[in-house]
Amino acid sequence: MMRRAVTTVLLPKRSLSSSAAASASAAAPKLDEVFITKSKPRLEALRNKLSQESPDVHSFAMEMDEDRTSIHTASSTTDKIIRRKAPPRPANILPKPSWLKAKPATSENYLSLRSTVRELGLATVCEEAKCPNIGECWGGSKEGAATATIMIMGDTCTRGCSFCAVKTSRKPGPLDPEEPEKVSEAIAKWGLDYVVLTSVDRDDVEDQGSGHFRKVVMKLKEKHAQIGKSILVEALTPDFRGDLSLVEVVATSGLDVYAHNIETVERLQRRVRDHRAGYAQSLSVLEHVKKVNNVALTKTSIMLGLGETDEDIRKTLQDLRDIDVDVVTFGQYLQPSKRHLPVKEYVTPEKYAEWQEEAEGMGFKYVASGPLVRSSYKAGEFFLKNLINEREKNATATASAL
Repeated sequence: MMRRAVTTVLLPKRSLSSSAAASASAAAPKLDEVFITKSKPRLEALRNKLSQESPDVHSFAMEMDEDRTSIHTASSTTDKIIRRKAPPRPANILPKPSWLKAKPATSENYLSLRSTVRELGLATVCEEAKCPNIGECWGGSKEGAATATIMIMGDTCTRGCSFCAVKTSRKPGPLDPEEPEKVSEAIAKWGLDYVVLTSVDRDDVEDQGSGHFRKVVMKLKEKHAQIGKSILVEALTPDFRGDLSLVEVVATSGLDVYAHNIETVERLQRRVRDHRAGYAQSLSVLEHVKKVNNVALTKTSIMLGLGETDEDIRKTLQDLRDIDVDVVTFGQYLQPSKRHLPVKEYVTPEKYAEWQEEAEGMGFKYVASGPLVRSSYKAGEFFLKNLINEREKNATATASAL
């Protein structure tokens, strides 16, 4: 066992002889000559002070208060006090502007939706991807019904895009065979007339989940037909690694809107998306949908603020129009965590308005553009629903004429 050394200090008695006192006084250093050791500066100062004769304890305490500054000054030369400061804000993290404020999630409709999601064990991209619009979309408004984006096939993706907050794994859990029934039950309970389905990528499954996606869409339509209600279904799908036969499985399921996000401009694809995704691959998905389903609308979304230029965006919009994509949305990229890509720029609301006007002028049938807009943001808006219904009526009339 290690023993700790103990040092005993004998203080001089006050009743010294005159010669001893004089000797002690001469030997004692003055205050301004006190040397503060590196190891115990305050203790040494106290010892030196006590070795000098003082009138009384009160005077001693007063002197110590007066000399505190000089003691700290002396000690700073031999034992600097290092104060820890908060780490500086990284230069690549931009402060958020004032216009990026979302509505709080407090409405009764929001709480009801969340309760049902919990009860049935469902996942929503609204929660998993930390969408800032969850309060507004789930709460609904006078202009449109509440919109919730249900995420099927689990909450863990097999890909790792640099912008996305969804969990990733090479081998997520198995698909839930009861999920189509659970989802249709939840939507029927909510009384929605427009629903958005999305999913994680499931590269680990043989058909990459396309068959499961189809079952959910068909079950939704079937369930609502049984209760005498109609429902519009938007499917925001993966790219199925460019396998167009799998794209067709989902596109012919009875959905009303086939959405697949191109995410960013061609130049930034490799930096932003998983290496298994790609610009040309995404375009091929959207183009093929039109070949196998001439009624459904096609839709995509572009994030801004990742370093794209105006020329990049215009080229992307033209590429989308060349394959007859109907709907495009613009939204601000927001960094989910320090591990994800930093924001290069916060695009102003005025600039989003300019992009909306330009895209509409290029022939897109519907454009949603704004800092907080996401792919499924207000998907069930009155105008978009009317657009879908009008297209279906025209298709039915054409079929009858033939």
